[in-house]
Amino acid sequence: MSKSSKKKKPGGNTIAQNRRARHDYFLEEKMEAGLALAGWEVKALRASRGQLTDSYVTFTKGEAWLLGTQIQPLPEASTHFVTDPTRARKLLLSRKQIDKLIASNEQKGYTIVATALYWKNHLVKCEIALGKGKQQHDKRQSNKERDWGLQKQRVMREHNR
Repeated sequence: MSKSSKKKKPGGNTIAQNRRARHDYFLEEKMEAGLALAGWEVKALRASRGQLTDSYVTFTKGEAWLLGTQIQPLPEASTHFVTDPTRARKLLLSRKQIDKLIASNEQKGYTIVATALYWKNHLVKCEIALGKGKQQHDKRQSNKERDWGLQKQRVMREHNR
């Protein structure tokens, strides 16, 4: 058999997801960005010790920075290095992408949130999305739509038996 016949299982390369972002924001445009990480952070991410719950992107001096991401160090690494689990991490984007994100971020009500961390070959990538904040009534509407979708699936499953 050839190597191409082996298939990777879907979702096997995901490190962390920010499900709260889908609840709190209307996500409009998604983009992939690289991350500048230290060695201990990569090792910790291989052990699935990353969290994106309150992560967002800011811009300083024309550079994109990811804030709020927590990467808990492994016990072995914390004895050798001074580790900061919540430090700002630089996002690796092209100048064109950064300019586009800065322009969209300056609009009222828009923010840029991190939605996922995943492996792409041997590199860690971060999926960022442009989001517009939801009001409370928007969240209730989203919940109703989700519940109705689940009910439709149940009815169709029962009907097809």
